Amino acid sequence: MTRMRREATVRRMLEQSPPRVPPELHAEAARRGARLLRRRTLARRVMWLLLLAGAVAFVVWALTARPWVEPPSGTTPPLTGW
Repeated sequence: MTRMRREATVRRMLEQSPPRVPPELHAEAARRGARLLRRRTLARRVMWLLLLAGAVAFVVWALTARPWVEPPSGTTPPLTGW
């Protein structure tokens, strides 16, 4: 299809009146949009809750395990110079 034919086809399409939209389409789209918004909100809240629970679990583990402290040695150092 050449450029001239494409332009003519597009102009013809733009000059036509837009197709009729069913009247119940708006209500259905609004209902689906509201449901999608509720799902996204719920998913966002669940993700924040999981993030908070993970942070709390990490803090509790870090305070009980104290991974930054060097573990005690299993043997005593040699006593020299007595």
